[in-house]
Amino acid sequence: MEVEIPEYFLCPISLQIMKDPVTTVTGITYDRENIETWLLMAEENTSTCPVTKQILSRDTALLTPNHMLGKFIRSWTICNAEKGIEQIPSPKYPLNKSHVIRLIRQVKNRDLYLKALRKIVTIISENEENRKCLDEGGAIKAMVLFILRSFKEGELIMGIEEALRIFHLVWRPTHENKQLVKEDHDLIEAILWILKSHEMCNNNNNQVVTSIKTHAMLVLKNVISVSSTNLLSSLTPEFFQQMLYTLRKSNVSQQATKAALHVLIDTCPRGRNRLKMIELGAVFELIELELSNNEKRVSELAFSLLSHLCSLADGRAELLKHAAGIAIVSKKILRISPATDESAIQILGLIGKFSATKQVLMEMLRVGGVTKLCMVIQANCEASLRKKALEILRAHNNVWSNSPCVQIYFLTRYPGQ
Repeated sequence: MEVEIPEYFLCPISLQIMKDPVTTVTGITYDRENIETWLLMAEENTSTCPVTKQILSRDTALLTPNHMLGKFIRSWTICNAEKGIEQIPSPKYPLNKSHVIRLIRQVKNRDLYLKALRKIVTIISENEENRKCLDEGGAIKAMVLFILRSFKEGELIMGIEEALRIFHLVWRPTHENKQLVKEDHDLIEAILWILKSHEMCNNNNNQVVTSIKTHAMLVLKNVISVSSTNLLSSLTPEFFQQMLYTLRKSNVSQQATKAALHVLIDTCPRGRNRLKMIELGAVFELIELELSNNEKRVSELAFSLLSHLCSLADGRAELLKHAAGIAIVSKKILRISPATDESAIQILGLIGKFSATKQVLMEMLRVGGVTKLCMVIQANCEASLRKKALEILRAHNNVWSNSPCVQIYFLTRYPGQ
């Protein structure tokens, strides 16, 4: 038997049961989504009430939730669920500043903090407006203080995973947030401590450990991206050792791997940092990573970092020392993305310009590097990449002139070169 729906449960616009009834200043109640769409589509100063035709402001903040009617509708749908009526959940309303302040105060309370953190995680997942509201209400500062508290007490207290997750998801590079973390050496130390904590390693829940490590790396990426020159210049070998350890571990997430690569790239502008990475074996780790990696973005980041390191003589020496160094660089050209192509050709260009011994040049020929450069010239690549490949081939034409690939793809296309 067909159920008769009370007329006042229906939205005048859609004629469907209202999920979130709101009343306009004209006294007519509509479903929030429908009336907001109606007002959004109206031209400036021409919006009207669909029923009364009275002028209606486009400011959706003036829509008043009709809580009583909403409760009636939800109760009615529950009672008639067996008759095929879809149940309507309670609407989720955006956060307000007082609610945010109350939650952040609870984070500072040793009896209430865990429940408050979990509540914030739930709120964050609902919509972007909630994240913005939490940021404006001081959530980032509260999470920094919580992380530092755990660090100073020397114990990974319950809720650290939630605090890291909140920091990363709420983070925006606003002036206030930058000022908060750009010189915070203690926060860097705290994140490193979380990453290598013995207590976490003894945790039997591998999923929890992976989540904590991942979010710690994501927070570190956020912090390093806005850190001051002074902070970046003061990073210790232990810092870079931990980043390389993250790249080496097979049980970390792809997110953590990419975050570690971002961190290393962001610290590269300081020349001394590049040398620290090289001395700790970064070039070797990147080559090993690429030998087993099949993820496009990881390759783009790894090759970007490798090109930075190869700008130094020590970096090029380390790449040439690895049996698969030139081979992996050559192999990835024209197989991943334009960004990877650019970095790989940059690396071969640096080797060709500064490290081009007879042995190295013959290695490039043997592992297919010269063939790939010839293919780049023929491919539909950026003109700058084709030009760079051509420059490398021209520079060492006397060594590679007997190569079939050069004869076919280079000498015949550019006779006399």
